Amino acid sequence: MPLFDIFKKQKEEEKKKVKDEKKEKPKEKITEKLEKKETKTEEKPVRVEKAKSKKGIPENAYRILLSPNVTEKATDLTEQNKYVFKVHKNANKKQIKKVIEDIFGVNVLSVKIINIPPKKRRFKGKTGYTGGYKKAIIQIRKDQKIEVLPR
Repeated sequence: MPLFDIFKKQKEEEKKKVKDEKKEKPKEKITEKLEKKETKTEEKPVRVEKAKSKKGIPENAYRILLSPNVTEKATDLTEQNKYVFKVHKNANKKQIKKVIEDIFGVNVLSVKIINIPPKKRRFKGKTGYTGGYKKAIIQIRKDQKIEVLPR
């Protein structure tokens, strides 16, 4: 059994060395942390602005505003200074108002949103659905205009 005693002694000595090393390391780590904090305070945070194109229009503007909705009813609404656009399904009134003001440079008075649900269609005996969408009716000031389709 003296062989096992030798191995036990070696393991105990190794454990003591490891404990001694652990006690010394925290002191070194504390000084390193303090040095790192000092270097961090010297750096100024960089302020990132939202990306804008050359005209000053946000890049996500055309993701929100998909297309103008050109129908008979929509053209009749232009007489009342109301314009109809198809918009992204997740867009809200505030986002739509900001995008219209940025792109066309007009003052928006009100935004009304209509969710058009998908419709059931049949083709060759199989049923499917058309894609639903969201449309927005935007009212602007009387003295301003939006040219939806260039003449």
